[in-house]
Amino acid sequence: MGDTQDAQSHTDPFTLSAWVLSQQHLTAPNAKGRLTVLLNAITVGCKFVASAVRKAGLAGNDVLGMAGSSNVQGEDQKKLDLVANEVFKNVLARTGQCAVLVTEEEEEPIFIRPEQRGEYCVVFDPLDGSSNIDCGVSIGTIFGIYKVAPGSEGSLADVLRPGRDMVAAGYCMYGSMTYLMLSTGRGVSGFTLDPSLGEFVATHRDLVMPPRGSIYSINEGNAAMWDAATSAYVAEKKRPPGGGKPYSLRYVGSMVADVHRTLLYGGVFLYPADAKNTKGKLRLLYEGYPMAYLIEQAGGRAIDERCERLLLREPEDIHDRAPVYLGSREDVDDIERHYKEQGL
Repeated sequence: MGDTQDAQSHTDPFTLSAWVLSQQHLTAPNAKGRLTVLLNAITVGCKFVASAVRKAGLAGNDVLGMAGSSNVQGEDQKKLDLVANEVFKNVLARTGQCAVLVTEEEEEPIFIRPEQRGEYCVVFDPLDGSSNIDCGVSIGTIFGIYKVAPGSEGSLADVLRPGRDMVAAGYCMYGSMTYLMLSTGRGVSGFTLDPSLGEFVATHRDLVMPPRGSIYSINEGNAAMWDAATSAYVAEKKRPPGGGKPYSLRYVGSMVADVHRTLLYGGVFLYPADAKNTKGKLRLLYEGYPMAYLIEQAGGRAIDERCERLLLREPEDIHDRAPVYLGSREDVDDIERHYKEQGL
């Protein structure tokens, strides 16, 4: 059976474009294909960045190193940050399907001019984990898509909405392979870039997370500044009561890489608030929401420090931050239990 499936994958590749069209046929057979056009444009941007990452550091392709500027969060920008940001802005605006764009790299939202305006808003982090660029660690692009409100031509209100209003979300990870994980609200599917075809081909169909994993992912360098609930949870995973098997710690420092592993293997990813970052460090619109959307679509949970569903949290501004806890359902249940025991 395995040989038959392998042979079929070589003679009948199910590309991301074909998958998007199949989803349209299942969910909205009378749709005009506008979301399909938009998602295809995002894949073009991902392919461009994947190519730039592979060639980074080679002669004539000077995209490594610092750009000498900072983004709105005060973070130093790498050259590839700026390249990726411009690529995604251009491919998205050119589709004619966007009304508003929000990017991590720019302080203000981008309103598409009337002759190119469409009915979708895209929020994105063009290059997550960019501090890892120069050492070759996996980095990625995160995106979420909203549809403008009826009668709207694209306004700030169309993106200042909770993540539950997204119509699609995903990420692309650039590493040993280039993966694109995507959901349009009917589960999660994953695609791997086949260099010989120049296409993303389905490799993870209808992905479902295990209810519990054996890995926790957190920056333990911040342990002295954690709240009591986070400290108690991590201590329990290191030394389980009753002599159970301890969890393994895995932390890359690139959200895309850490969430990708969590999505595939189960376990939990935590980025809590602490004494230094009292609102947390991850941005809601283009980091927290898209990842929470994917995790929930795969059967997991994503909550904030109030143990409320992250996708219901209202953003205060386009770069608003929040604590994030996401992963396998039972693992996130354990975090919630510790918060309730601590009365936080």
